[in-house]
Amino acid sequence: MKERALLAALFVVTLAGALPVCAQEYPRKPIRLIVPFAPGGGNDTVARAISQSAGASLGQPVVVDNRAGAGGILGAELAAKSPADGYTLFLGGVGSHAVNPNLHAKLPYDPVKDFAPITLIASAPSVLVVNPSLPARTLAEFTALAKASPGRINYASNGNGSSAQLAAVLYESMAGVQMVHVPYKGLAPALVDLLAGEVQAMFSSVVAIVPNIKAGRLRALAVTGKRRAALLPEVPTLDESGVPGYEAGSWYGILAPAGTPQAVVAKLHEAIVRALAKPEVRERLVSEGAEVIGSTPEAFAAHITAELARMGKLIRDAGIRME
Repeated sequence: MKERALLAALFVVTLAGALPVCAQEYPRKPIRLIVPFAPGGGNDTVARAISQSAGASLGQPVVVDNRAGAGGILGAELAAKSPADGYTLFLGGVGSHAVNPNLHAKLPYDPVKDFAPITLIASAPSVLVVNPSLPARTLAEFTALAKASPGRINYASNGNGSSAQLAAVLYESMAGVQMVHVPYKGLAPALVDLLAGEVQAMFSSVVAIVPNIKAGRLRALAVTGKRRAALLPEVPTLDESGVPGYEAGSWYGILAPAGTPQAVVAKLHEAIVRALAKPEVRERLVSEGAEVIGSTPEAFAAHITAELARMGKLIRDAGIRME
């Protein structure tokens, strides 16, 4: 009996001593960062801005793996079902972790139960732009025009249930106006019709629309964040412009599959936050219209919970359904 007890104690001590060693050895091979959209977009830009620097801190490359499809659902499912060993990460956002769960009755992943949050990287506001032919030079004038003629103003978006539509729905709700939604299959065709005057307005990412604002082809009325955008410092927020409390936009965060060891999550968090602190990384993200955050895993988890509730109410109140 004493021998068995001694062997059991030795096993426990050996196992306990081995756990920190495993954490210290991580990572021993390249890490895959799944981005649920095609190369070239905002999500891809954010991922590539941090991957090289974080990889240097970890001593292994962080390889961006673009898995586009179904509005980000395919990439999220792949990440959620990957081994929880720290070698697969996911770039999540408002779409994958707040909008899609409220738009689809059945998803192949759970945004809370299937993921381990690591850090909220950044947020990015949108901007409300109009065709210059519309007689509104400020948000107040735009709101007055929309109230005077309900349903007269058509606004474009890059798809039903997109962040652009949700930003417009939130504005309609808070400002007490009614517009007509015209969904497109992507930003490019929506922008073409906006420039041609086929639709009058659109909420768009700041970076995507700045060249047309600077060239005078579109008029910026207000940005959707809490603060003015660094790329458009002269454009006020909706909150400043008569819609108090308004806030909308995109956000980006790094997550791992649920069950990833806590020591590995901590090591990844440290490396990513260190990357975000580097001037060249921050400058690249700011140049893309983003505001750098770098939260704790706990704060990121709380953010996801809050966004799920906020977007759920917005989508239900607006009666938005996927076509």
